[in-house]
Amino acid sequence: MTLKIVIDPAAATAPYEQLRTQISAKARSGALPVGYRLPTVRGLAEQLGLAANTVAKAYRTLEGDGVIETRGRNGTFVAAAGDAAEREAAAAAQAYAERAQ
Repeated sequence: MTLKIVIDPAAATAPYEQLRTQISAKARSGALPVGYRLPTVRGLAEQLGLAANTVAKAYRTLEGDGVIETRGRNGTFVAAAGDAAEREAAAAAQAYAERAQ
């Protein structure tokens, strides 16, 4: 399976937003299955003719949205739909426990 992303340089939407939107849509539709390994930041930047910082910004936003997860040197993967909610609930529980002490 190959990640097919098209960036329109003439579009009014910023390239990182185009990238974020396309990866998010593919992950949510199932076109990119849970656990699918995404290209490295540098690799995808080179493939699309973008700056590495542009791809990194899109990946950071997607990770914040719970669409992808970064596993250090192992790479970046499509996250399960419930992962973001679980992380949020765990963080809230931890914060509550700390306040209750």
